[in-house]
Amino acid sequence: MEMEGRMQGKAPLSDSNRRIMDADAPPRRVYQAWKGSNIFFLGGRLIFGPDVRSLILTVCLIVIPVILFAAVVSEQLAHEYHNQIGGWVASVAIIFTAYIIVLLLLTSGRDPGIVPRNAHPPEPEDIGESSNLSEWPGGQHGSTSLPLTKDVLVNGVLVKVKYCHTCMLYRPPRCSHCSICNNCVERFDHHCPWVGQCIGKRNYRFFFMFVSSTTILCIYVFTFCWVDLTKIMDTHKCKFGRAIMKSPISGILILYTFVAVWFVGGLTSFHLYLIGTNQTTYENFRYRYDRKTNPHNRGLVQNFSEILFSRIPSSKNNFIAKIKEDSAAFTSSLGIGRALSPPKMSVDLEMGMKRQTVAMEELEDLHSQIGSAMGLERCGTEPPHFVGRKGCSEIATDIEAFAEEFGMEHMYTERKKIEQHTMDNP
Repeated sequence: MEMEGRMQGKAPLSDSNRRIMDADAPPRRVYQAWKGSNIFFLGGRLIFGPDVRSLILTVCLIVIPVILFAAVVSEQLAHEYHNQIGGWVASVAIIFTAYIIVLLLLTSGRDPGIVPRNAHPPEPEDIGESSNLSEWPGGQHGSTSLPLTKDVLVNGVLVKVKYCHTCMLYRPPRCSHCSICNNCVERFDHHCPWVGQCIGKRNYRFFFMFVSSTTILCIYVFTFCWVDLTKIMDTHKCKFGRAIMKSPISGILILYTFVAVWFVGGLTSFHLYLIGTNQTTYENFRYRYDRKTNPHNRGLVQNFSEILFSRIPSSKNNFIAKIKEDSAAFTSSLGIGRALSPPKMSVDLEMGMKRQTVAMEELEDLHSQIGSAMGLERCGTEPPHFVGRKGCSEIATDIEAFAEEFGMEHMYTERKKIEQHTMDNP
């Protein structure tokens, strides 16, 4: 009962004290504190978009038709052609499908080119002169103003880059903020729901290879299903409808691949045009470079070489790295807390300090403050800088809770008795 009453009477832990309690906890990884909407697997080694579940549907739309093709159509071809082509037709389809799935995972499961966020907005004096100044929204920084855009030179052409209020940085050229993943992505093309990931600088090549390879697979399956039906028509001397009745799987796959090839084939053709003109999907719909000069266009050969054969840059994010605590932020928080409310307990620790040592120093400091406050109350006066602070009784309650939390009730009680005796016998 005594322990229960003591727990009920204990003051709630402040944010700074809670930091102290968490100091001994295992350090978190970057992916565990990630502010974007991404989903991570394998301890941060794979990063997906928030709509990663759509990846399952995409895999099924590719794998299931190939399984039917290899199990049924290739067997019929082997029977009709006396085992001349059936085996290798199925083998090629299975190997090519495995290659497409690898491309899909490389597109969906890697960093697309996320630009790391800033912890604080950039200083206005570091921005430069070529900018459009605008008052900082919200007034959080007082009179501080930041340019919403600034000019950068790209291949001799002046290009405006925008400030991202979410990531607190000026986006590099061709970078845009994805509203689905909540990240700024370099050379942002689009967010693809079929792969559940943004398409950007680091995975665009794999995305194009995935789409174009899927187109080839559709044509491959369509062709051999048509060969199967044609062989049935020749063997049984029947019409096309009768051949479909004898091999319904071939008919279904012909219809399926015919519809699919318009989708993936159309995407392949569109992205061939984008690569040839060195545009992104976002730029093509947003800026319409065909009506003005495209500063990124370096010619057909150079454009294809840049997209398909250049070295893919390393990720700017180490998602499995341990988070380093910012001790300066803790110190700043401590200073602000004391400035606003000196009698309040603020126990923000710097790295490596002993908990008990800091607790003793804080307790000594609070004792001196309450002593001054009690002396002023006895005199019936209170200086202006005490206005708005806690009364002495509230401060004493805080000190009792603080001492009890750190296991120093006995020391605090003895000191309180000495002070009371001094006050009664001046």
